Amino acid sequence: MNAVNLEKLLPHDIPAGERILWHGRPRWISLARRAYRADFVLVYFAALTVWNVYSAAGDSGWGAAARVAAKTVGIGAAALALVAVLSYLSARTTLYVVTSRRVVMKLGVALPIFINIPFKQIVGASTCSYGDGTGDIPVKLTSSARIGYFVLWPHARPFHFANPEPTLRSVANITAVAEALSRALCEAAGQPEGAITKEIVVPVGSRAGAVARPKQAVA
Repeated sequence: MNAVNLEKLLPHDIPAGERILWHGRPRWISLARRAYRADFVLVYFAALTVWNVYSAAGDSGWGAAARVAAKTVGIGAAALALVAVLSYLSARTTLYVVTSRRVVMKLGVALPIFINIPFKQIVGASTCSYGDGTGDIPVKLTSSARIGYFVLWPHARPFHFANPEPTLRSVANITAVAEALSRALCEAAGQPEGAITKEIVVPVGSRAGAVARPKQAVA
């Protein structure tokens, strides 16, 4: 499936008979931590600073160690600032929309694109919630509806390169959003909500749950 321009679909001008059930953006701080790995950047530069200070102090004394520490901390601060800026811009230029017939994602900072995912191309979806109240909703697609991982990134399920899964990243009120998508998928498939099938394993430290896996969905 190719990325297509659907400007008239968002957020209020949609085809007759189609309803917007939810629309929102990622929370940029959560996006920085989960998609841009700000926590790992922080830990890396903290460890690097300790190592550099230890090495410099043993070789050249504490004066040299202080200068090395200041340099390393400065580089680390610049790296974290860059991650913060990228995360903020990505969150501000992203729009996720769940309608009664599809999921639409507006992505891209410099060159925005719209990705249209009709329900008939969705095999299933899952939730991954975090302690700060945000969460991710990866969407599994049919084999004929693949989207390139790097077209989606960072709005893709991490490390699923062979079968990329478009993901609503770091959204607030994750339970409400998941329930809205679950109801929409089940209604489109002509199933009661109790007919959904649970699936998906998510990373350690997160809380997982199934959204929906309709037997047959229609756009």
